[in-house]
Amino acid sequence: MASTKTPLPAPANMASQSQEAQHLDMNGNAFELPTFTMKQIHDAIPARCFKPSILRSMAYVVRDFFYTSALIYLATTYIPLLPNQSLRFLAWVAYTTVQGFVFTGIWILAHECGHGAFSKSKKLNWTMGLIMHSFLLVPFHSWRLSHSQHHKATGNMDKDTAFVPHTRESWLNRNFGEKAQASMIEFAELAEDSPIATLWNCFIHQILGWPGYLLFNLTGQSYDGATGLKIMHFYFGEDSVFFKKAELGLILLSDVGVATMIGALIWAGQVFGSWNVIVLWGVPWLWVNNWIVAITFLQHTDASMPHYDNKTWTFARGATATIDRDLGFIDTHLFHDIIGTHVCHHLVSTIPFYHAGEASIHIKKVMGQHYKADTKTSFWTAFWNNQRTCKFVEESEGQEGSGVYFFRNLYNKPGQTAARDLTNGKIAEVRLEVREKEDIKPISSMATAMSSSRNLDARRRLSQSAQLRANLPLLADG
Repeated sequence: MASTKTPLPAPANMASQSQEAQHLDMNGNAFELPTFTMKQIHDAIPARCFKPSILRSMAYVVRDFFYTSALIYLATTYIPLLPNQSLRFLAWVAYTTVQGFVFTGIWILAHECGHGAFSKSKKLNWTMGLIMHSFLLVPFHSWRLSHSQHHKATGNMDKDTAFVPHTRESWLNRNFGEKAQASMIEFAELAEDSPIATLWNCFIHQILGWPGYLLFNLTGQSYDGATGLKIMHFYFGEDSVFFKKAELGLILLSDVGVATMIGALIWAGQVFGSWNVIVLWGVPWLWVNNWIVAITFLQHTDASMPHYDNKTWTFARGATATIDRDLGFIDTHLFHDIIGTHVCHHLVSTIPFYHAGEASIHIKKVMGQHYKADTKTSFWTAFWNNQRTCKFVEESEGQEGSGVYFFRNLYNKPGQTAARDLTNGKIAEVRLEVREKEDIKPISSMATAMSSSRNLDARRRLSQSAQLRANLPLLADG
């Protein structure tokens, strides 16, 4: 009897042969390599934008610490007077949230010091940066030096130090074990996390991501598998992967600053009560962890975002592999516009934040189509979408060896550029068979149960769709 199956679509690699291969971002947009130079960028920016003002920079420091003090005074004076526990709880939630905004602004001012954008005086920059970052338990010089490496190699798959994306192979190995093979088609059915699993991963990512970076170099380079003290930002040994021998004294000074703040918190807990210190300082500090990780993630993760290998990367290309977003009043007033002018910041990081808006207007004229901004998608919607879709990077079909990578996933959702088909069309057959089996439940409902296991055989036993196609020789481990 003749088959009634719907004709299969042509494999992506066959379709690409009928047209000239292009770099495609995940939204399906064609991408051309930037050709503008840093000289063009510098020449386009008015000279006044490069000049920091000590008075203006210090005024922002005074303002933010005034906000901190005023919030503590208002909270401790008036919240206890509220008539019932529910109102007091809501008031404390409001306090910790707003204080978290202010603390994050202080973190960003220290960030300005680390880049030399706070003033022309290195001594003042280092002094104020050490004070403000120590207040938030950040080792200033350790962060300053590793962050400088990030700016020097932004978007470079081989040398960048923050939010380095997974390749397809490393992503599969991390999620499915070392025996995983990129051509195994069942991964497309196992890849999508359930919303609750994604929510949990986001929670861990936001709360532990920042201390995880400082302590364990999470999202950074592998440094040939280095572990332990070598990859800690607090380590001042000569075998550190981050720091040179001449810099180790500054690392020690940063550790002393953090230790001093920890001592001050312990003292405050003894004098004012540990619970008061936790609520007044600790919870806002957790908000800082959340905001720094979320901001940095969204600055360097997007469906339109390119990454490069070392042979294709240039400073100008890497510096524009970032995107401006919008968080309204919170960003422009409390976060010192770090979200809305990040492209400019990566191109010329010594421009003070209060001149970055003006400078951005001029650099857009040079960058043209290569300037990226998403001011229509809300901040947290963009965060959720990118957590769900930007799983790994790979080169576009027909552009293998080009050294230009874009985010992909194995979901193949409508409107998205599909990941390269490494199964010679078999994956399309399997997906069609799964759709035709009415008694097969969507695999996404089982993803949470499978996400904690790295045993590939166990995943197959749990997966109904994997059981369906277990007889396919393509799935054999050998």
